[in-house]
Amino acid sequence: MRETFTAFDAADFIKTGEDARLYLEACIEDGDGRLIMSALGSIAKARRVNMSQLAREVDMSRSALYKALAGEAAPGFSTVHRIARSLGFDLAVRLRCKTPASAGEPTSA
Repeated sequence: MRETFTAFDAADFIKTGEDARLYLEACIEDGDGRLIMSALGSIAKARRVNMSQLAREVDMSRSALYKALAGEAAPGFSTVHRIARSLGFDLAVRLRCKTPASAGEPTSA
């Protein structure tokens, strides 16, 4: 028996803001900029965002935005930040290790 597969589209599974946040957070943890941009693209698609308007908001051409959101281009941090903000996300930094030497905190003598 021959198996058939359908293409996976993350946008089909993003139903709520919390779904979008968790998906984006998981992609950010992976650390691959292209994956992060692809996640932002899936979120935009799930929300049915007007891409022309988003392109204007983030000061990009529509074609450059499509390429970035498809993961075809390695984005700079400012691009990721602008798109994430336009989609309603704040990017935050958390301290993941509290040891003073690795955290760059002064040690007591």
